[in-house]
Amino acid sequence: MEELLNLLRDGHSRSIEMLAAELKTSTEDIIRRIDFLERAGIIRRVLNIKNDCSGGCTGGHSCGTCPGCKAHAGCLPEGGFKNMGQMWEIVK
Repeated sequence: MEELLNLLRDGHSRSIEMLAAELKTSTEDIIRRIDFLERAGIIRRVLNIKNDCSGGCTGGHSCGTCPGCKAHAGCLPEGGFKNMGQMWEIVK
């Protein structure tokens, strides 16, 4: 479990498959470990902010790249980055 937490601490996004390969285990094992850590309140998934610039962004920062986004940043393309892995942050 500590090896998984160390990978999650480095701030890089990874898919479940990437985590499994790095830890030399199955994707099912990684899913079980992450589920346990989330339920225990040790980690939480970092969600991609959906960009909705038609009426202004919903992200809360300033990206300056889309209409109506003068006071918001962290804008992502419609639907987020599909090829980006998941990210978790350590809570405890």
